[in-house]
Amino acid sequence: MTRVSLDTDSDTIRRLRDGMTRGVLSFPLTSFHDDGSLDPDGCRAHVAAQLATEPGAVFPACGTGEFFSLDEDEYRVVVTAAVEEAGGRVPVVAGVGYGWAQAARFARIAEEAGADALLVLPHYLVAAPQDGLVAQLEQLAARTRLPLIAYQRGQVTFTADSLRRIARIPGVIGLKDGHSDLDRLQRLTLAAPEGFLFFNGASTAEIQARAYATVGVPAYSSAVHAFAPEIANAFFAALRDGDHGFADKLLRDFYVPLVELRDRVPGYAVSLVKAAARLRDRPVGPVRAPLTDPSPGDLAELRALLVTGLDLVGAAP
Repeated sequence: MTRVSLDTDSDTIRRLRDGMTRGVLSFPLTSFHDDGSLDPDGCRAHVAAQLATEPGAVFPACGTGEFFSLDEDEYRVVVTAAVEEAGGRVPVVAGVGYGWAQAARFARIAEEAGADALLVLPHYLVAAPQDGLVAQLEQLAARTRLPLIAYQRGQVTFTADSLRRIARIPGVIGLKDGHSDLDRLQRLTLAAPEGFLFFNGASTAEIQARAYATVGVPAYSSAVHAFAPEIANAFFAALRDGDHGFADKLLRDFYVPLVELRDRVPGYAVSLVKAAARLRDRPVGPVRAPLTDPSPGDLAELRALLVTGLDLVGAAP
């Protein structure tokens, strides 16, 4: 295996760093028809709508995009649509996952489709020691020319020593954190080399955006951007401009109730996002099993909450 060296001042890193300061990171939904089959036109239309609101980067086929439910042919369609719609305007970071052998297959497809980088989603099922977590990234990095962003969430948690090790792997450029353990995250940011990228990947990341920023991680992904970019962008601007009163109002009246609704049912972190997009006539379709769409009662609450959030930022439903 031949490792591919990566210039830490590469164009991809520069574009990602710039995008992280300009806007939220968009994680598009994957559109399905009512029968569960992939809807390529819907995927393309959804990504185009996301790009029109000027996110910092686009991350297709990740958790919000139901990567786990896509076969390789569908994955190619989803990533290709994102790359073509982006047209080089913002970086496209495609999700890959499972064990390194399968992740490498998805990585090749993303590379052929023209993606700029890869987000390495937590591996499948088993817990693993630190040496194994590092080896997973070593094996994948040896098999792709694309830069890698590790994602710690679920059964994947890096120590500061492991962070130093993965940062030395040619091609590994950053870490997305979904644990929200700020003590551990601060240790990781201090252990990282200069220029290593960090991302807030907490569920409904806006809730903890200010806390993450205090440990040096201001960039965050926004699931809300997938259905209400007006709200997501208004919150980002409030934080950027120091308008903490408005940020608090959005948190209190929209984001916190959304999280409380999300936490009712496993999988609602994706299902509610898709349902909210459908409420706004976005062509995203249902979720695929094992996820389930919201109940009628929860959907009614979501509709009312969406109206509240849009009204707060002066946007039309």
